[in-house]
Amino acid sequence: MTKVREDLVFDLDHIAIAAENLDDGVAWVEDRLGVAMSGGGKHPAMGTHNRLLSLGDLYLEVISIDPDAAPPPYPRWFDLDSFSGLPRLTNWILRCPDLQDGLAEMPAGTGVPMSLARGDLRWQMAVPGSGVLPLDGYAPALITWQGPAHPAPLLPESGVRLVNLTVSHPGIARLPEIGDNRLALVAGAPGLRARFATPRGEVTL
Repeated sequence: MTKVREDLVFDLDHIAIAAENLDDGVAWVEDRLGVAMSGGGKHPAMGTHNRLLSLGDLYLEVISIDPDAAPPPYPRWFDLDSFSGLPRLTNWILRCPDLQDGLAEMPAGTGVPMSLARGDLRWQMAVPGSGVLPLDGYAPALITWQGPAHPAPLLPESGVRLVNLTVSHPGIARLPEIGDNRLALVAGAPGLRARFATPRGEVTL
């Protein structure tokens, strides 16, 4: 890992479960974690929609292509245009105070800033032109929230917390150091694994 400037902090913001169908993805998460998802909405600029679950200081989202939305004239984020199969954990998203500064520390191809909004929420997201993040999609997406509004405190308490998130890839050393003790970056076969404390005990996705 490379060290970043002392004044640049990356925080784990949320993690994403992709699904071919939003209702199927929500049912998959609710069945495994034993709690109901809530909130979420539509992203017209990307032709996607989502549902959310509070994890305390961060959140989990289920995201899929919105069949009622017009397809965008560019690839959707999280490589959703190529997604198929059962719902699964596909992405992790880091928050940084300045998107351009954050992108300077990340591998080439992490994306270009795109301004987005939903209700009272305003944010910038780095979206790769191909829709595919570096490290075969296992590099983090970057987000900068604009203003005080953030989804996590707006969601009902779920009783679910992220215990740890393990990200593995042979090129993991290309990522900067990230100071969150729930996050483990491992050189190895590509993969994502998240362990949660839930009302029914520990669950791994």
